[in-house]
This record gives sequence, C-alpha cells and structure tokens, in this order.
Amino acid sequence: MAKYKTEDLIEIIIDRVKLEATVDLIGENGEVFDAKEGTRRLAKRQLRADLAPDSQLPDDTRLWAALTQKSGGVWGGCVYDADTIIGALNDSK
Repeated sequence: MAKYKTEDLIEIIIDRVKLEATVDLIGENGEVFDAKEGTRRLAKRQLRADLAPDSQLPDDTRLWAALTQKSGGVWGGCVYDADTIIGALNDSK
C-alpha cells in the first residue's frame, strides 16, 4: 500500500452571523499560499485508493450522503436542494 504524507495548512473561517463558512487549503509542506492556489493544488491531487465508504453503512446514511452531495455538499447550505435532486432523478430516467 502506498504511503501518503503531506503536511497541509488549512484555514477555517466561520461567520456566525451570516451562517457561512469556508475551509481552504492555504499551505503545503511548509509553503504558504492563498486559497485560490490551494484549490488549484487540491484539484491536481490524485484520489486516495485506500479511502472508500464503509461497505456496511446503513441505507439511511448512504441516502443522506447522496442527497447532501447532490445538493452541493455539507457547506453548500446544509439542506437538501429538492429541485436539484428531483432534476437529477428525472435526468437519469
């Protein structure tokens, strides 16, 4: 199995008034950069083959994860976007 070792620096900003948050990669292996560069670097990384959902996840957890992902992810509003999900279901027919 391949070993993965990267020292990442992340920045978490939470606005409790607007109920908004960001989590950005702003450094890697001692180098510091802006969030835009962090997004670029993350996009270039290969996915880790050793990470996968547990095969014994309950169906309700799997469904919640799929709905959340289709709605834009947890930071995409923390609520389901019913129109987007219904559209995706209709498109898959």
